[in-house]
Amino acid sequence: MDKKKFNLKNNIEVLYKRNENTPRVALCFNLSLNDPVPNPGDYSLMTRLFLQGTKNRSAEQLAEELDRYAIEFTSELKLDYLKLKFVCLNEDFDKALEIFEDIIKNSTFEDFDKEKNKLIGEIQAQLDSPRAKVVDNFYRNLYPNHHYGYTNTVILENLPNVTREHVLRGYNTFINNSKKVIAFVGDLDFEDVKEKLNQRFGDLPASITELPALKVPVLNETKTVEINKPDANQAHIIQGWLVDTASQQDYPVLALMNIILGASGLSSRLFLELRDKKGLAYVVRSSYDVARLRANFSIYIATEPKNIEVSLNGFKEEIEKLKKELVSVEELENAKNNLIGKWAFSQEDNNQQAATLAHYAITGLGFDFNEQAKQKIKSVTPDQIKECANKYFNDKYVVSIIKP
Repeated sequence: MDKKKFNLKNNIEVLYKRNENTPRVALCFNLSLNDPVPNPGDYSLMTRLFLQGTKNRSAEQLAEELDRYAIEFTSELKLDYLKLKFVCLNEDFDKALEIFEDIIKNSTFEDFDKEKNKLIGEIQAQLDSPRAKVVDNFYRNLYPNHHYGYTNTVILENLPNVTREHVLRGYNTFINNSKKVIAFVGDLDFEDVKEKLNQRFGDLPASITELPALKVPVLNETKTVEINKPDANQAHIIQGWLVDTASQQDYPVLALMNIILGASGLSSRLFLELRDKKGLAYVVRSSYDVARLRANFSIYIATEPKNIEVSLNGFKEEIEKLKKELVSVEELENAKNNLIGKWAFSQEDNNQQAATLAHYAITGLGFDFNEQAKQKIKSVTPDQIKECANKYFNDKYVVSIIKP
């Protein structure tokens, strides 16, 4: 395995990772979100329009060419950045890079009204799912007045106000005023890749060196928000807190606490207690969702409507155990192995590795964050788990409930 870091002539950071004897290469290009204030929906619509034609190719020509060469192109808006990525066969790297450059530099953002209407329809269809609706309701209330709270319902409300000019302004903001990172993973010659990336992207506006100091979300109250959905046949509940994120000291402890509590499937405490012993749940799990500015720790359950209070009390019981009793050394070791194993599993191929490496770099953690985090995770103690539970599971949280 050969890893090299370098900068393009315009300061774009690049990580090259050679995985020998792999037939497909992956390239991920991330641009940081530096202006989170525009209309909710501007960036979401912009992200969809990257495949609707360039100055050199119509949408049909673009689709046909990507299909002919079996090039997978994706554009995705994350909470902290715009992610553009392609995967192709080794021998088609030049062609994929040429199309990728055309999309990034020359997208026309045509078919604006058609794509806007399609997006409205897709969001409405998604929000028909009770689980999607309870998650949307949770994030909107956890991150009010913050771009992390630009959920589908917020975007849907605002999409009628979004114009093509807003989208073009958003595109120019990303291109001209962002930190930019590239991760390449595959079996191609380093010097060749370096030269071609400089040729294609070395003339883009320079990458900024520091990520901006954006507003950090805070939560100073307890909120319980219920939605009645007449056609729902079960209740969905999420309870969550704001916690340290990946750049902060409690990250490894929180990541392990999540595995112990509800992210390790059949062996997690919530599953064993609330589903197996008490028969409360169809589904129960915890999540630790990490973004650059803040993270949240949440517990989710799908249950019968009559079990809402019992389920919330069940959450409380399991949290109290973490606060009062030390986890056993064996349970903690199992959690460490589970977490490190999950990370390995989620980075098996070139595509997953490029996305992960570029994600860490664009959020300010550095391309080598994963290796550093593994070492920190191995050294977490039962006392730290108990301290963290007492620190974060406080009376400032959001409960989102959907019920018939």
